Amino acid sequence: MAKFETGNIRNIALLGHGGSGKTSFAEAMLYISGGTDRLGKTADGNTVCDFDPEEIKRKFTISTAIAPVIWKGCKINVLDTPGYLDFVGEVKQALRVAGSAVILVDAKSGVEVGTELAWDYASEIDVPKVFFINKYDDSEANFDRVFEQLKEKFGSAVCPIVVPVKAGKEIQFVDLIDMKAYKCDAKGAKIEIPMTPELEAAAESHKSDFNDAIAMVNEDIMMKVLEDEEITREEAAAAIHDGIVSGTIVPVYCGSSTTLAGITQMLDAAVGAFPKFTSKGTAALEDGSTTKIDPNGPAAVFVFKTVADPFVGKMSYFKVMNGTLKRDMTLKNLNTGAVEKMAHIYTLKGKTQTETDELACGDIGMIAKLTNTNTNNTLRESGDEKYAPTVYPIPNMTQAMIPETAKDEGKISQSMARMVEEDLTLKYETDPDTKQMLISGLGDMHLAILAAKLKNRYGVSIKLTAPKIAYREQITKTVDIHGRHKKQNGGSGQFGDVWIKFSPGEAEGLTFTVSVVGGVVPKNFNPAVEKGLLEAMTKGAAGFPMTHLAADLHDGSYHPVDSDEISFKTAAQLAYKQCLLEAAPVILEPVGDLDITVPESLVGDIMGDLNKRRGSIMGMDAAKKKGYTVVHAVAPKAEIMDYPIALRAMSQGRGSFTFKVNDYAIVPANIAQKIVEDYKKSQDA
Repeated sequence: MAKFETGNIRNIALLGHGGSGKTSFAEAMLYISGGTDRLGKTADGNTVCDFDPEEIKRKFTISTAIAPVIWKGCKINVLDTPGYLDFVGEVKQALRVAGSAVILVDAKSGVEVGTELAWDYASEIDVPKVFFINKYDDSEANFDRVFEQLKEKFGSAVCPIVVPVKAGKEIQFVDLIDMKAYKCDAKGAKIEIPMTPELEAAAESHKSDFNDAIAMVNEDIMMKVLEDEEITREEAAAAIHDGIVSGTIVPVYCGSSTTLAGITQMLDAAVGAFPKFTSKGTAALEDGSTTKIDPNGPAAVFVFKTVADPFVGKMSYFKVMNGTLKRDMTLKNLNTGAVEKMAHIYTLKGKTQTETDELACGDIGMIAKLTNTNTNNTLRESGDEKYAPTVYPIPNMTQAMIPETAKDEGKISQSMARMVEEDLTLKYETDPDTKQMLISGLGDMHLAILAAKLKNRYGVSIKLTAPKIAYREQITKTVDIHGRHKKQNGGSGQFGDVWIKFSPGEAEGLTFTVSVVGGVVPKNFNPAVEKGLLEAMTKGAAGFPMTHLAADLHDGSYHPVDSDEISFKTAAQLAYKQCLLEAAPVILEPVGDLDITVPESLVGDIMGDLNKRRGSIMGMDAAKKKGYTVVHAVAPKAEIMDYPIALRAMSQGRGSFTFKVNDYAIVPANIAQKIVEDYKKSQDA
C-alpha cells in the first residue's frame, strides 16, 4: 500500500442502531473504491469487516474492524463498529481514534435507540458527527420523515446535503451545495442528470434547512442568507467543512449500501469535508489537558484495542498520535515503563495484515507481540505525556462459570486472562465467599459470545449459570451456653468444659473475649476455644457463614490429665451448635446502592419495578443528560442479578445503572424460608 501523509488520512467510525447497515456501508465503500472486487453481504458471511466465526454465524458485528478505503489520493480508515448494546466498549474505543462519526439511520425505521446512543457516545468525547440515511431503496423508505426526526431530536445543526427522489426503482439526488442533480450507476458512479420539476421541488423543500444551518458557521454567510444573496459553491463547501469540525453542522447524506446509491458522495465528503487529524491542532491527554499535534515531531502512538489471537499472539491496534512511526523504532511505554521495539508494523483490512515500513501521524495500524503493552497505553519516542484513555462502561451483568470437565477448569484462568486483556468491559474474578468463578459483562449476549469464544479459541467448555448469593447468618438474642466434651473409654481420655455467653457482635466475624476468673479454664486452652468457634462459624443454622458474633468465655472446668486443646475446641463447637438453637439466628443478604438513569417518562415504571424487587427509593436527581432522571435506591443483590436485562427491556436500551454492595440486611422470613429450602436442595443434589 502506498504511503499517505497526515493531510491525506481520514479516520471515520461507523455507528448506528443494530441492523442499520454499517458493515454493508463499509463493504460498499470498499467495492466502489476498488478495495474489493465483489460486494460482500452480511447474510452470506463474506464481508471484509465481519470475519470472526461468531460474527459469521450470528450475522452481526461483534468487534470493531478496520478497512482502509483509498479514494482520490486519500486513505480513509473505516472503523466498523457493533450496533448492539452489549458491545458498546468496541464503539467507544473506535471513537477514541476517529476524526468523525458517521451515524447510519434506517430510512424506514428512522431514529432508533441506537441512533440516540451513537450520538451520545460521539458527543461525550467531542467527535464530529455525520448522518447517512441508509436503505433508501426500501419501498417504505421516507427521507423527509426521517430528516424531521433527526432535526427534532438533535437540533438545528442537522443539515441536509443531498435530497433524494425516487423515480420508479431509480434513486435520484439533488446536491444542495451546487444545486445539481445526479443518479448513480450499478457501480456507484455519479452521473449528472437534468433537474426535473420533482427534483427541484424536493431541493426547494430543504433549501431553507441547508441555508439556516450553514448560516450558523460564520457571519458573512449569515448576512448573505438574511439578505437573500447567492451563496457560492465554494462558500457553502467551506462552511460545511468548518461546521463539521466545530460541531455547528451535522450534515445528512442519503443512499443505499445495497444498490451503492449515494456512497460516492459520502466518499467525496470524507475527502473534502471531514476533519483531518490535525484539524483541531491538539490531542487530549490523560490529565484533562491537551497537547499540540506535530506530524514532524517525535513518534508517539496510542493503543486503542488489543486482540488476543491464539496463533499470532497479542495484537495491539494503535493510532500514530505524533510524528512518524517507523519499523524497528524503540518506544517507551509510559504506562508500564517497558521499552518496546516496533519490529513489524502492519496495516489492516479486516483480518488481512499487510506489513509496512512506516505510518504517518494520524494513521492506524497494528503491532504484534508487544508483551508489556495493553489497551489505553501510550508509547513515545520521547516525552512523558499520556494520551486520554478510552472510558469503558462498568460491566454489571454477572454469571457464574461452571467448567464442563476438570481439564476445562485447569485452562479457564489462563484463557480468561487473555479474554479480559482483549475486552475491557469484561471482569473475571473468584467470589471469596461462594468460591465460584464469576464473569461480568454488559449483557447476556456479551457473555454467551464470550463462552463461544472460549470454546472456539482455547478449547475451554463452560456453562453459564446464575451466581450464588453470599448470604450470611447472625444471632439476634444473647444466650449463655454450656458446652461439655467428655470421652473416657480406657486409655487417655478427653475432657473440655466451657460456659460461653453468645451475643450479637458489632464487628464482622468473631469477637472473642475471656472473662474467666480463678483459673477454672487454664489460659493455654483459650486459643483452642477460639479456634473451635471460628471453624464452626463457617456454617450457621441454615448453612451459611455466621458473622457479627460476640463470644465471651466466662466459666468452665478442666481435668488435669484428660484435658487438651482438642477437647476444649470440641466443647466450644458443641456450645456453638446449641447457640444456633437458642439464639434466634437470621439470614442476612447483601444490599447496595442502586442508581438508575432513565428518561423522565419512565420514572414511574422504574419505581414500580423497584417495589417488586424489595427496593427502597432514596431520592431522585436530574441527570446530566437533558430529559433524564437519576433514581437513587437501595436494593438486595439477589433482586438485581437480572436487572441489566430487565432495565434494557423497560427502557428500550436507554437506561443505565450502577450497583454497589455496601451492607447486609435481614432477609424477610418468607423469603428466608425459600432460601433455606433451595440451599438444602443444592446440598442434596
